[in-house]
Amino acid sequence: MTRTPFLSPEEMSPAQRHVYDDIVASRGTWLNGPYAPMLHQPKLADPAQKLGEFLRYKTSLPPHLSELSILVVARHWDCNFEWHQHAAIALRSDVSPDIVEAIRKDREPTQLNEAQAAVYAFTRALLEDHLVPDPIYDQVKSLFGVVGTVELTALIGYYTLIAFTLNAHQVPLPAGVTPPLPSKE
Repeated sequence: MTRTPFLSPEEMSPAQRHVYDDIVASRGTWLNGPYAPMLHQPKLADPAQKLGEFLRYKTSLPPHLSELSILVVARHWDCNFEWHQHAAIALRSDVSPDIVEAIRKDREPTQLNEAQAAVYAFTRALLEDHLVPDPIYDQVKSLFGVVGTVELTALIGYYTLIAFTLNAHQVPLPAGVTPPLPSKE
């Protein structure tokens, strides 16, 4: 059970309903996910959802690399909801099932290509060490340019915000879904 009540569209203020409608229009659906608690403060929810839309759909990074990074973030923060949503998207975006499963088990995937390995290393370094060593940074910048490097950094930060929101408010998984992340060893 979530710590923050879910609002039905009928319960929403005009500002909340505007954000809700924008999310449905941009994503095609509404999930009682991270924006459900954020919606209680529409001045937070609105820019957050716009940033999310940009980072998810409009960066220079190909979807399979964005989704790979999102999975690393979800696993790092043990965020079952984020993992549940994005593992399926990653698979549809051509991230191999072996890579998804290795990350789920908190193991470094062994079959990453150069771009995937760079995104994986950059994401892990930033999350675990709170900085990115020069060789990893330089490789990402060489592969994706300054803009792609800035976008990857923002993506990691944004999905950390989403994981924190989901975890802090204990937003439940959809009905019938078992928590997909095992305990870290």
